[in-house]
Amino acid sequence: MAIIIYFTSVSGSRELKQQQTEIFQFLDAKKIQYKAVDIAQDSSVKEEMRSRVGNPTAMPPQLFNGDTYCGDYSVFFQAIEDGKAETFFKL
Repeated sequence: MAIIIYFTSVSGSRELKQQQTEIFQFLDAKKIQYKAVDIAQDSSVKEEMRSRVGNPTAMPPQLFNGDTYCGDYSVFFQAIEDGKAETFFKL
């Protein structure tokens, strides 16, 4: 299964852009295959992301391993700090 990242290519938030960049850089560095899904391309994709997360106000980035929800940036960051990336991504 591939890692799926819901992200946005359109945001005025520097923090959000930095969070997304950190995730992409981490996955690229570890050579973990992923699929990036841009919620800015279609509003139905944002609704799909929120439905899959189970939170009607969820914002990107949101991460999945196939159909399994891994978490958002804060959970990702904590897993990396704890050295538990494989556990977070359910690899």
